[in-house]
Amino acid sequence: MNHWNALSDRYDRVKDRSISDLFMMPERAHQFAAQAGDMYFDFSKTNIDTDTLDALIALARDRNVEGRRDAMFAGARINETEDRAVLHTALRNIDGAPVMLDGKDVMEEVQSSLKSMRSFADDVRSAGYTDVVNIGIGGSDLGPAMAVAALAPYHDGPRCHFVSNVDGADIADKLRGLDAKTTLVIVASKTFTTIETMTNARTARAWMQDHGGDPKRQFAALSTSADKTAAFGIDPAYVFGFEDWVGGRYSVWGPIGLSLMIAIGPKAFDAFLRGGQAMDTHFRVAKLEENLPVLLALVGIWHNQICDYATRAVLPYDERLNLLPNYLQQLEMESNGKGVMRDGEDSPRNTGPVVWGAAGTNGQHAFYQLIHQGTRVIPCEFLLAAQGHESELAHHHQLLVANCLAQSKALMQGRSLEQARVIAASHGFKDAELERQARHRVFPGNRPSTTLLYPQLDPFTLGQIIALYEHRVFVEGVILDILSFDQWGVELGKELATSLQPVVDGEKDPSTEDPSTAALIEFIHRHRD
Repeated sequence: MNHWNALSDRYDRVKDRSISDLFMMPERAHQFAAQAGDMYFDFSKTNIDTDTLDALIALARDRNVEGRRDAMFAGARINETEDRAVLHTALRNIDGAPVMLDGKDVMEEVQSSLKSMRSFADDVRSAGYTDVVNIGIGGSDLGPAMAVAALAPYHDGPRCHFVSNVDGADIADKLRGLDAKTTLVIVASKTFTTIETMTNARTARAWMQDHGGDPKRQFAALSTSADKTAAFGIDPAYVFGFEDWVGGRYSVWGPIGLSLMIAIGPKAFDAFLRGGQAMDTHFRVAKLEENLPVLLALVGIWHNQICDYATRAVLPYDERLNLLPNYLQQLEMESNGKGVMRDGEDSPRNTGPVVWGAAGTNGQHAFYQLIHQGTRVIPCEFLLAAQGHESELAHHHQLLVANCLAQSKALMQGRSLEQARVIAASHGFKDAELERQARHRVFPGNRPSTTLLYPQLDPFTLGQIIALYEHRVFVEGVILDILSFDQWGVELGKELATSLQPVVDGEKDPSTEDPSTAALIEFIHRHRD
């Protein structure tokens, strides 16, 4: 049976149906929701009904989601183009149950690394450091930067700053006002060759030397290249490595998360790991019909591959999750932004969606206009805590909750032309002008959304959220039959940048490049001081 065709036929039959009408079935709100611990996922405000969900589950089984999941946790080399296992879940295996790779338990190494991180973090937190500057890019930046911002209420260590862009403005702005004598710099690069990171690292080292700091004592590295970190002048005791079975965008759970551990302390970091571990356990044992990562992925497959909605908006109603959409952009678009399937053949369908978004309520005054009344349907994913951290400002959180729930309701219900006419009439409009004004006030509605609820954004919950989305991306990749754990798409631009550097520096004739690139470089040369 061709499950893709069956789902497409299903969509043709229901695409004009009202989502609101589905709630004539009283139990829908509970039937199209699932829970993992205290985390509640509602997907009832979509056009997925029982038959559609059954068809999506059948697709997941046909694509062997359960078998591929078990293979990942068992240490199989599912990153096939690089011949690597995918075991970032071992980093958050806080209870230390065996995790086998080629017949060897990797947990002794993981626990040893975690112990070293805890000791180092405790030392930094008690040594009088005021600031930590984490220098990385991609997964070495987005994960810890997002997590540190998300867990601000738990900060009781040095302030953390993140530098990623090779644009000199980034590091100049981050270092401005810091005391070089009380600042620790962490350089995060697995190979210690990433050009953006190493350029920023050398700039930070020169800044520290020029302002009375001691780079030999105040630099740490997150890298597997002991020779290169030593050549840079970093004490081997301050170097934390990680294995090739940890991909960059999945690495916040280990040494890449050192800045987070320093900010919130080892105990809170352990709670973060336990949250990820709890979601791993749920993903492994829950039936597909009740499995949050699977359901989140199937909703995504329905909207992107079947309904042909090309983008997905992630809308956390939590200011401290403002960086989550950026983080998920990399997680999903670098993982599943592929056009070739596992067997090397072109994919017959679109793969990963464009992921974007921002924190509510800010987005309501920016792009929600397009979401509500634009010509393209954009599925929305809301995230919301039942309570905030600022008890003295509880009324703020109540307003936040009301706005979040109102937006998902408005997307579903919309506003009819008849309702809009009543509103226009109440403003005194009549006849043709009333009709014109009313049409501007119509909301098409019938626009899908999901909502993820949790009690409060704490370390454990953040761990759950990140692991949930990691596994969602994995499930989507399996269903689409693509390899989610390589990222060859980033390589070509890096190679060309290296070859262009002599041309940009004026050491090589621009005419050797294509006419457009040559013209752009000539303009830059003319306007360079």
